[in-house]
Amino acid sequence: METENAQRLYLILPPLAEIGDWPQRLSDALGAGDVACVLAPLLARDEGEAKKIAKSLMAVTEPAGVALLIDNPALVMRAGADGAHLRVGGETLEKTLKDAISTLKPQRILGAGGLRAKHDAMIAGEFDVDYISFGDPAPDGFHPPVEQIAERAAWWADIFNVPCVAYAPALADVATLAAAGADFISLREAVWDDARGAAAAVAQAQAVLDARKTETGTG
Repeated sequence: METENAQRLYLILPPLAEIGDWPQRLSDALGAGDVACVLAPLLARDEGEAKKIAKSLMAVTEPAGVALLIDNPALVMRAGADGAHLRVGGETLEKTLKDAISTLKPQRILGAGGLRAKHDAMIAGEFDVDYISFGDPAPDGFHPPVEQIAERAAWWADIFNVPCVAYAPALADVATLAAAGADFISLREAVWDDARGAAAAVAQAQAVLDARKTETGTG
């Protein structure tokens, strides 16, 4: 996951219990913008089904040069995914990251999200993680207000070198989070629930990042 000094998109799929038509929907979305990464939370009933879902998505992301992350570090290698995204925090933060690092690094990507406190983010950033994520939705869909996400992203970008992902609940939030300095803007409902289709939503988000790149002279 490289920004090459330009901000990029990061797509989050809804929790998947089966593959359905997601490969085609994802392919349409990836063709509409500069997507660095796709996160696929897995709700499959068993490991075999989870691996099937991951491999079907990899058949789309790999040719596009996009990293596929799942939320189960133990399954990453067996499924052939590019890495894992973990929601961490509280007393188990350090142990969870240490265990994941021992499984994944240095071959695979590891991202840390679900960070409710700045202190948790600072601790996570001291580990061998590839990015810190602010605002990524909880399993029940909860996410902080976009104002809080933007404040955390600005704070992080101003002080730390580890890349930062910021979640945009709506397409209208992309500009706010980009201006805050997030390296990657993550999107979920704003893309998949758009009545125009995922490709149109991604293209709109990409247009915002392209305009900012022109304004700031980055990339």
